[in-house]
Amino acid sequence: MSVNPQSKPDPGWSPLGLLYSTYEKQILAQLDRSRFPRHVAVLADGNRRWARTNAPGKSLVVGYRAGADKLKEFVGWCDEVGIPIVTLWVLSTENLRRSEDEEVTPLLKVIEDLVVDLAAAPTYQVKVVGDLSLLPDPIASTLAGAERATHTHRGLNVNVAVAYGGRHELRDAVRSLLASEAERGTPLRELSENLEIDQISEHLYTAGQPDPDLIIRTSGEQRLSGFLLWQSAHSEFYFCEALWPDFRKVDFIRALRSYSQRQRRYGR
Repeated sequence: MSVNPQSKPDPGWSPLGLLYSTYEKQILAQLDRSRFPRHVAVLADGNRRWARTNAPGKSLVVGYRAGADKLKEFVGWCDEVGIPIVTLWVLSTENLRRSEDEEVTPLLKVIEDLVVDLAAAPTYQVKVVGDLSLLPDPIASTLAGAERATHTHRGLNVNVAVAYGGRHELRDAVRSLLASEAERGTPLRELSENLEIDQISEHLYTAGQPDPDLIIRTSGEQRLSGFLLWQSAHSEFYFCEALWPDFRKVDFIRALRSYSQRQRRYGR
């Protein structure tokens, strides 16, 4: 049998890969799956730092592609253990404002390819959450089309947060609520006196979905950065030092173990 000298060995078949695989199975076997989260959200942080360390002198898009590949793996891990909803934050409104065109344009292409690839899965139902009006029209159109193509899928729900900001979402929710009530002829004073929390929730980007039970952030940062501000009120958090492209399945399983060992109080 000939071997392609340019091909890389499958890390899963290396001694270390086999060791991790065995360790992962042992941890999973010890966990109570009835205590797994229904909704996991992830701040996939550290792609640029990973690129600077692992591909010095090359474009940062190398890190974005590695991060996108890891996101697809992550979705597969969630599907494998039966988690029904996943939210991936891939681009914030702040990123759009502070980044140069030469960085944003290739990143948007990576995100476009990621969403199209996720939508191509036969069971994933993809939902783009964010303000698509902030994106170039061709990109926004592709993302919206990918979402529509999965409406009939009945498997894992995958939210992809693009051009997303927590304050931006709350602003849009209030605008949507006010417009809806105006169409019904509700006087503003009456609305201000009778407005309930659930009415606001119905106008969030994630309306109709349960709030995230577990939020994972990588790269050692320990803050939300505006991610799911409303929905995260009672979420559990798991912070990991690994840069996102280096996040392993064993890290994911450790996050599930940590979550399953917690006693959730929901503010009580």
